[in-house]
Amino acid sequence: MTLFSELGLIEPIQRAVAAEGYTTPTPIQAAAIPHLLGGSDVLGVAQTGTGKTAAFALPILHRLNESKRHAAPKSMRALILTPTRELAVQIGEGFATYGRHVPLKRSVIFGGVGQNPQVQVLLRGLDILVATPGRLLDLMDQGHARLDSVEVFVLDEADRMLDMGFIRDVRKILARLPRQRQNLLFSATMPDAVADLAGGILAKDCARVEITPPATTAERIEQKVMFVERADKRDLLVELLRGQGVSRAIVFTRTKHGANRVAEQLQKSGVSADAIHGNKSQNARQRALNDFRDGRVRALVATDIAARGIDIDGITHVINYELPNEPESYVHRIGRTARAGADGIALSLCDADEVAYLKAIERATRMPVPVDDGHDYHAEAVARLYAQPKGGRAPAGRPRTGGGNPSHGGGPRPAGGPGGSSPANGARKHPRGR
Repeated sequence: MTLFSELGLIEPIQRAVAAEGYTTPTPIQAAAIPHLLGGSDVLGVAQTGTGKTAAFALPILHRLNESKRHAAPKSMRALILTPTRELAVQIGEGFATYGRHVPLKRSVIFGGVGQNPQVQVLLRGLDILVATPGRLLDLMDQGHARLDSVEVFVLDEADRMLDMGFIRDVRKILARLPRQRQNLLFSATMPDAVADLAGGILAKDCARVEITPPATTAERIEQKVMFVERADKRDLLVELLRGQGVSRAIVFTRTKHGANRVAEQLQKSGVSADAIHGNKSQNARQRALNDFRDGRVRALVATDIAARGIDIDGITHVINYELPNEPESYVHRIGRTARAGADGIALSLCDADEVAYLKAIERATRMPVPVDDGHDYHAEAVARLYAQPKGGRAPAGRPRTGGGNPSHGGGPRPAGGPGGSSPANGARKHPRGR
């Protein structure tokens, strides 16, 4: 077993990692850190929650501290580009935690807030800048930011950059970077567009580190699908969230309007809930996240894009109030639970119009999702619709669970994906994605 003390990181960084209670790196950290310390470009295929923030933060801190250069005004030595404000804040917190004993200047910039404080920070020069593309490009166009001193460039969540329409901004930023630099690109999936982007950024001899294969699901997550009529979804959701086993849940919808509507319905039913999506102000989103993290909100209702950057331990349940129309989104969604060695439960509410989505998910993950038909709102008509493939025969050997409280465990656990065994003493051993 690899230990952090064996990776060659400088003592101040090792001390900061040890102070967080971490002793062994996660697979992505153990695989990526030696390549990055050696100066290689790295292509990382891994989801949020696998510890990828520390995988690039630790070697960046090590490199910048060792070189002892000074950042020029309006410039930065390391640039981390990430799609959402929430993820930018979390990455910034990771650098602050692991870099507490090294004298490096760092900051985070994003849109939705006034730019003057960001302009002042940039004016003095930075060692490390974490930024979202739109705000960084605005500051560059105004002459407040320069990229000619960047030594290390990280493109995080590349597939989400594409999904959110940031690819043109990313390409504009890439065009302003110096040719000589170290590059790291992370993506949870590797569609053709991301592969093309990676080919234009990374050296041909870059190291590829793939920890979680696309379209696999986590072994510590118990998954169930509940067939239900659309009109009964709200009542079933309320019943689930009132279950004793549900202490902190993320509820997924496909649209921003749907997230607002579900959160309002839950509040009227006496369940503490809030919504998070791109149309909310930065302050409102941060307040919702803090309330959720601190336990004042039991259910956070989110869209796929808004939830991508959420990395909060202790999420017991993910509930797909609406199934996603892209199988990869299902994998990202359920990965919000079962972190840091804990178990988790993922429940999907499937109505007649979503049966095709469910089948697509099962084809992509190469395993059936067990059915819970023991709840009060089970829709046999939807179940029959699912059981009629094009050939007319029902699928054989489909796992079924039933009876008992659907918020508790009891069904089979699919194998494969990230996770690994939890420490016997319950202590944390890996820096998860901060």
